[in-house]
Amino acid sequence: MTSTISPTVSVVVIAYNDAGLVGEAVSSALAQGPVVAEVIAVNDASSDGTARVLDELAARHPRLKVLHRTENSGGCGTPRNDGIAAASAPYVLFLDSDDVMPPGAADALVRAAEEHRAPVTVGACVRRELPEGRDVPWAPGVYTAGDVIERPADRPGLVRDTLCVNKLYDRSFLDKHSIRFPDGRFIYEDFVFTARVLAAAPRIAVIGDLVYVWHVRRSAAQVSISLDRKDVGNWRSRIEAHRTASRIISASSPELGRACQVKFLEYDLRMYLRELGKDPEYQAAWWTLTREYVDTFAEADIEAAAAHARWIVRVLRATATPPAPADLDRLIRFAADPPRLLPPYATGADGLPVWSAELPVGLDGLAGLPVAELPVAIDAGPAGSAGLRIHVHDLYGRLAAAGPHTAYLRFVPRAGGEPVVTRSAGLRPEEAGGWSAVLPFRLTAVAAAGRRTGGRGMQAWNIEVGVECEDGSSLLTSPRPLDGLLHRRALASSRYGVLLAQPFRAAGGSLGLRLAPGAQGALSFVRNRLHRAMAGRASG
Repeated sequence: MTSTISPTVSVVVIAYNDAGLVGEAVSSALAQGPVVAEVIAVNDASSDGTARVLDELAARHPRLKVLHRTENSGGCGTPRNDGIAAASAPYVLFLDSDDVMPPGAADALVRAAEEHRAPVTVGACVRRELPEGRDVPWAPGVYTAGDVIERPADRPGLVRDTLCVNKLYDRSFLDKHSIRFPDGRFIYEDFVFTARVLAAAPRIAVIGDLVYVWHVRRSAAQVSISLDRKDVGNWRSRIEAHRTASRIISASSPELGRACQVKFLEYDLRMYLRELGKDPEYQAAWWTLTREYVDTFAEADIEAAAAHARWIVRVLRATATPPAPADLDRLIRFAADPPRLLPPYATGADGLPVWSAELPVGLDGLAGLPVAELPVAIDAGPAGSAGLRIHVHDLYGRLAAAGPHTAYLRFVPRAGGEPVVTRSAGLRPEEAGGWSAVLPFRLTAVAAAGRRTGGRGMQAWNIEVGVECEDGSSLLTSPRPLDGLLHRRALASSRYGVLLAQPFRAAGGSLGLRLAPGAQGALSFVRNRLHRAMAGRASG
């Protein structure tokens, strides 16, 4: 895109020990064209070659200004504040050293900001999983392209977008309201900065253009701060950031304040719970910290949350320490996306559903959930060469009332693309409760679909089960693989010679599948296993 806007943007790039990636980030900012008056790169006292890379770039690009901090700040807030202080253009954008701005992003943001006289303009952001290249939209459903939001309080859902990097800010607006990031080693500084922005009640313009690509490198030797969850300190930092942000927002708008509390229960709490892991010491520390924090929430805030989040909070509040391993694993599975509540299904003295006989926490709101939102659990096991054998658990009679009659499989490519949907098979009632079926599929057909979308090497798929009911309702969820299913198979194939298939247990305990068609796929499969093994040793 050729810019027709005068130089009006300062792009602040922060970097610490990122010599291998910072050049790409800075180049993506410079490539925005003349709308970018300057790129201010703040080197936070790096100990690798970051300073040299930036100085060499600055020698070739007059618009690049480099600030070298003599002491590491310990976080992202201070270097960003340094960049704001050094900025001279009317608008400011933020960019991290391991991410990129797509072409035309700055131009599109400035056009909307000036057209609508908006102190804040927001565009689309994706989390790009590397090395796969799979793009996951950030905060889907929060914004509608073309909207102009006059008062943030009118859109409580805005609190779910805590990023600062997908937005253009009028620098005079930031200065007028003294909006800056928290200094020093403050993790999740975006939470507080965004809270301060929302509390100042700016007009917000929304564009549909992709303006930020957030690179997610889960297997890197040094993962980003937000992914570094190896000890409870990360969760403690997130709680403190949320506590601070909630206090700031609540003081400006009760509606936004409640939405901020609900967001923590529905999103942050569930995300960390489903990644709780197996370390008993970590589990105990996490449980104590979380229980203490949710005890500070007003009952009205908990009532405003979705039923699934409310049940988790009440289980937490009912126990001083983590429950027995089996029940804790059940809670972790329930926190997955989509949620799945494994049996047994107990009832209280009044006959109403409760979490378990040992923890008789009422599951209020279950009766009112639509079938599509029921946390139904489905087990998946081998069925020889016929396909996949599933067992659908009933859920306190709610699913039985809808009359489930058929089920089908969806193979969803983890790298993005169209899913493969199999034909439906009838569900048979079981004497012990629930329903079963054998869902047929052909691995070669799935592999062929993966190749048509450009996957020549190893393919990775998420597997989902859809259930259709007699009353017209339906649900879609991820099945839980039984141990007998998780075995690698090598199949002779007239098309590929050999087809390697490896079912696996993905995040949250759901079922995934890796396919390696042909020699090239098999080689990619081996390389992938070696890469994961080496990454595991590096992080261990």
